[in-house]
Amino acid sequence: MKEQWKLLFQIFWSFFKIGPVTFGGGFAMIPLIEKEIVEKRKWLKSEDVTDVFALSQTVPGGVAVNSATFIGQRIGGLKGAIAALIGVSLPTFLIVLTLGIFYFFVHDNPKLEAAFISIRASIVAIIVYAAMKTIKTAIVDKTTFLIMLVGIPALFFIHPIVAIFAGALSGIFTVWIKRKKGRPVELEQRKDKETDPTQHPDYFMGAGI
Repeated sequence: MKEQWKLLFQIFWSFFKIGPVTFGGGFAMIPLIEKEIVEKRKWLKSEDVTDVFALSQTVPGGVAVNSATFIGQRIGGLKGAIAALIGVSLPTFLIVLTLGIFYFFVHDNPKLEAAFISIRASIVAIIVYAAMKTIKTAIVDKTTFLIMLVGIPALFFIHPIVAIFAGALSGIFTVWIKRKKGRPVELEQRKDKETDPTQHPDYFMGAGI
C-alpha cells in the first residue's frame, strides 16, 4: 500500500510540474513528457506517448488533460489516472484564477503585450520540436511516411478527428494487405542502424519497405 501511494504521488508530482509550463496546449507537453515520463522515470516508451496523444485527440476534451489521464491510467490504473488528472489540472487552474484577477488591472500594459507575443513565438518552436520527436517513433516504413505526407495538407480541409480515423483505417488496411501477401509488417522502428530501413539514405526516395 505504501508503494502504491508513493507511485501515485510521483505521478501527481510529475504532471503537477508539467502543467504550468504547457503553453500552447497539449502538444507542448510532448517534450516535457518525453523528459519526465520516458527519460527520467522510464514509465513508458516514446512509442507509447505517441499512441496516447493520437488517442487523446479522438475523444472530447483538452488534449493535455486527456493525455495526462491516459498516461496516468497506463502507469497506475484508475488511481493513477485520477492522480495525473489532478496533477496536470490543479496548477493551471490556480494560475488562470490568479491571472484572471490581475489581468483586469494590467491588460493594457505594453510590456505584458510584448511578453505574450514572445510566448506565442516560443510555442511554435515547442510544437515543431514535439512534431520532430513524434516523427522518430511514428514513421516506420514507406506507408507511414506516405500517410504523413497526405495527412499534413489534408488537415487544411478536413477535421483532425476525421484525419485520425482515416489514418487508423489506412493502417489497418495496409497491415491486412501486407499480411495477406506474406510481407513483413513493421510496427516500430528498429534500433539497429544496419537493419533499420529508415537509416538507409534511399529510404524516403522509394527504397523498399
